[in-house]
Amino acid sequence: MRPIYHFIIQVLLLLVFNLTANLSAFGSETFHLGKIIAVEQLVAAVLQANPKLEVAQATWQAAIARVEQQTALEDPQFQYNFAPLTINSQRANAQNLDFGQRFEISQKLPFPGKLYWRGQAAEYLAETKQQDLTTLRLQLATQAKSLFADWYFIHRAIAINKSNQTLLADFRDIAVTRYSTGRTSKQDVLRAEVEQALLRHQAIVLQRQRKTILAQLNTLLNRPLETPLSLPQQLTEIYELPNFEQLQSRAMLSRPELKSSMANINLHKTRTKLAALEYYPDLKLSAGYSSLWDNEDKRFNMGVSINIPLNQSKRRAAEQQAKADSQQAQWRKIDLEARISEELAIAYAQLEESLHVLRLYRQQLSPLAAENLAAAKADYQAGKGDFLTLISSEKNRLQTQLQSEQALADVHRRFAALERTVGSLEVLTPTKDTGGVAP
Repeated sequence: MRPIYHFIIQVLLLLVFNLTANLSAFGSETFHLGKIIAVEQLVAAVLQANPKLEVAQATWQAAIARVEQQTALEDPQFQYNFAPLTINSQRANAQNLDFGQRFEISQKLPFPGKLYWRGQAAEYLAETKQQDLTTLRLQLATQAKSLFADWYFIHRAIAINKSNQTLLADFRDIAVTRYSTGRTSKQDVLRAEVEQALLRHQAIVLQRQRKTILAQLNTLLNRPLETPLSLPQQLTEIYELPNFEQLQSRAMLSRPELKSSMANINLHKTRTKLAALEYYPDLKLSAGYSSLWDNEDKRFNMGVSINIPLNQSKRRAAEQQAKADSQQAQWRKIDLEARISEELAIAYAQLEESLHVLRLYRQQLSPLAAENLAAAKADYQAGKGDFLTLISSEKNRLQTQLQSEQALADVHRRFAALERTVGSLEVLTPTKDTGGVAP
């Protein structure tokens, strides 16, 4: 027996090892997608791993499971009675009494239509939970896209910082050369070293921000906070906006909150119909056998019973409540449509602003800052300009570089917000001809 026992233990350990290896491989395939990660990959990984979706999924499944419960009949009732005094008793004439007992089985039948409308109400409630799940998916996708833009910007900021540290080192070398030949004062060298120290401090701040964004991303991915993540793919340039009217029409059809609101209206309408059916009685069919009757023809019996809905005021109050809830749901849908239109207009205007800022930096400010720095460097090397002008030009170009990348990240954040407002998990791409939304 002992060799068999050891064999079983080895098999179990092998299975556990393989399962662990498979899970590790699955996690590696899902989240470590090479050296570069695209925003689509990040969104897909978040929608696969985030635990909030599992909660919403389970809530929806629980609501679906209630449909069958609401449309099912109640369990049949079985009743048994007996006459204890007839056990082993005899009549006065010494004849044995029959043991008296009674059996009955019954089934409650709701008034026609009640089970159907209960099932409909459960289905509408399940639909609201399904739309809640879709809403959560949209929210997580938007959050992932926004954090991806942050992840991109922080890496670009770190790269720009390193590039400017190298550039300042060159400026310091130029200042040292000019100081050694007596063409400038030591103040230029010291100013360059101060600027270098400030950039090193900024590098520390940027690394802290990178760790913060990484922790936020890993929280979305349901991973340990310090788990490494691939470098972000270059953000695409967006040059034009989709057509606003088409976006508005699409939002009114796609937003899961509106679908949930419509299901909620139908739910309350169904409950109104159920409240109207409560004025009618339910039936109860029964069949039984009783040996208490001396006449054998009377021992088997069948019957029907109903409840008597005498308390009409209670039922009227329930019907009025259902109607009021239905009206409330309809007005909430109207209010929701107005708020969605407002959100869309705001998101669209913010994206327009971000695109304008991005064009300003890309087409004007960044080229001007680069030209200004090149001219200041040439003037300083030729002895025509001062070091303060050179440092100011370098700091201006640094800020312009950062703000240009920040503008690109802002465009993608606000484009993600626009997609969320429209209710689309897919990327909204403008068509070349009309600026409309591509399907």
